[in-house]
Amino acid sequence: MNKGSDTLKDVVGIGNAMVDILAPADDAFLAEHNFAKGAMILIEAEQAAGIHEAMGPGVEMSGGSVGNTMAGIASLGGTGSYIGKVHKDRLGMIFHQDLQSLGITFSTKPAIASAPTARCLIIVTPDGQRSMATYLGACVELGPEDIDAATIRDHRVTYLEGYLWDAPRAKEAMIKAAQLARDGGRQVALTLSDHLCVDRHRESFRDLILDHVDILFANEQEIISLYQAESVHAALELGRGDCELLVVTRSAEGSLIASGDMVHQVNAVPVERVVDTTGAGDLYAAGFLFGITHGYDPAASGRIGAIAAGEIISHIGARPETDLRELTHHTLPSRLDS
Repeated sequence: MNKGSDTLKDVVGIGNAMVDILAPADDAFLAEHNFAKGAMILIEAEQAAGIHEAMGPGVEMSGGSVGNTMAGIASLGGTGSYIGKVHKDRLGMIFHQDLQSLGITFSTKPAIASAPTARCLIIVTPDGQRSMATYLGACVELGPEDIDAATIRDHRVTYLEGYLWDAPRAKEAMIKAAQLARDGGRQVALTLSDHLCVDRHRESFRDLILDHVDILFANEQEIISLYQAESVHAALELGRGDCELLVVTRSAEGSLIASGDMVHQVNAVPVERVVDTTGAGDLYAAGFLFGITHGYDPAASGRIGAIAAGEIISHIGARPETDLRELTHHTLPSRLDS
């Protein structure tokens, strides 16, 4: 944990600012529209319009991976800010107002003469899996000029979204933010986002992690892809020296947290029925980052993450429906500094 000034906020998240549009459908719909089941594909505006029209009735809410994480941190009682690019259109206003209503500062200047605000079309199949088709829109206009040095220094952790690595100027913004955080004695966290994203950027992700990252979040597919290992445990052995904390989520099998010579295993929180896995990793990261910035050790932070993830998979959508602060109140262990 970074023991900085008491005036510091917890986390500043930098991500693809987008609105999620969720609807149920079957595997046949996925095949018809060329979704990669359980993963994310990038699409253009025309394709996005066609898929959106074909989707059944659904739910529209602000989202994006890091946006979801910041919402989770706020629900836990944490503090933070968000950096991301939206258009000054209806969806952009929805995104902005939603984060502000949660107490998350969002002051990035909107893109005006640009593509519309990004949206992620999410199909939830009966098995609870989510498959995503993403139109990046205004997201790709995020650049180094949107990274404010004072904002980075005012937060204990800068949290980076791997999906941003696809856009060259956003990549520059991520590197600038990470360097500012490191220069200011703050921590940097990264989520790998998706195994297809890792496949596209494996070597440059490895360089980013070695040079700038303190806390790495990945699921099983992502960490195996990153280190081109045969198993999760082999990948952990290869990657544990690359950053301070390596966190691997494993769905129903819980999570593994490599910290120095230790590997902590954290059980998943049982839920009566898995309704929608959208945002499970995002909310796990919210719980973990809340824990780390509030004095909890890695294993306890993983437990908070598991509780948050368990709440999110019990309903449609990637934003908490239950106050996570209340949900975790009676289960949190003692803090390191208590």
